[in-house]
Amino acid sequence: MNLLKIKELRELSNKELEGKIRESKKELFNLRMKQSTGTLEKPSKIRELRKDVARMKTIIRERELNEEVSDGE
Repeated sequence: MNLLKIKELRELSNKELEGKIRESKKELFNLRMKQSTGTLEKPSKIRELRKDVARMKTIIRERELNEEVSDGE
């Protein structure tokens, strides 16, 4: 994932990010099923998706922490 995509993710709302996380997790499940049956063509896709999910969760968590800091002041 390049910086452009990260910037695009940061522009999305939390609800949109959560929806993308759900979609990615479904796709991860399907890829793992293909991997277990031996029909997965691109194993690196699993790693990419896991990292994408982690990035989206990180963005959501950063926003939560920023809200807590601004509420506490």
